Amino acid sequence: MEYVQSEANKHDAPDTPLEYQSETGRLNILGFWIFLGAEIALFATLFATYLVLIGRYADGPVPWELFEVKGVLIETFLLLTSSFTCGLAIHEMRRHSLKGLVAWLGITLVLGVAFLSFEIYEFIHYIHEGASLTTSAYWSGFYVLVGTHGAHVTMGIAWIVLIIIQLFQRGLTKQTTRKVFVASLYWHFLDVVWIFIFTAVYLYGMVIHHG
Repeated sequence: MEYVQSEANKHDAPDTPLEYQSETGRLNILGFWIFLGAEIALFATLFATYLVLIGRYADGPVPWELFEVKGVLIETFLLLTSSFTCGLAIHEMRRHSLKGLVAWLGITLVLGVAFLSFEIYEFIHYIHEGASLTTSAYWSGFYVLVGTHGAHVTMGIAWIVLIIIQLFQRGLTKQTTRKVFVASLYWHFLDVVWIFIFTAVYLYGMVIHHG
């Protein structure tokens, strides 16, 4: 007789990740996917607004005069690498290695803070060159789109810091692993948004639109 594994037994199986072994954990992760859908709608709106405002530079600087390939590539490298280290953190969590999980989350934090530092420096440089939020409709769209992404990265860093504190206090539990997994989804989402920003804002501004 063929053995049919029930839904409950399937989630209690030893090879099931800890964050999926409770009904609450599974529902919270599903709810977060729905939340990410709302975030996609938010960024889609900001991208659409930015693209409509391209060319409306008024008397301010144009993007290809200010965008620098080196700085943007460094930011991209830092954020994409942080996504990789965040994935390694989840791998360590699945191996039930608290030390490995915290170590890779710590490296992810360092890379995230470095990304934010470059972005803040970039904004200060643009403002110094005369491209502030009120310079033109284009720069308003730029700061709102890229700044919103930066604010999300800031929130993600604070989130991971709080999770690391809970990991030190409670260890690997169904609750803490679920929080780590959800935070990793959020971090990967921010990396995907950055790829679109790199393409639609910087690459288009430096190469395609200028050419």
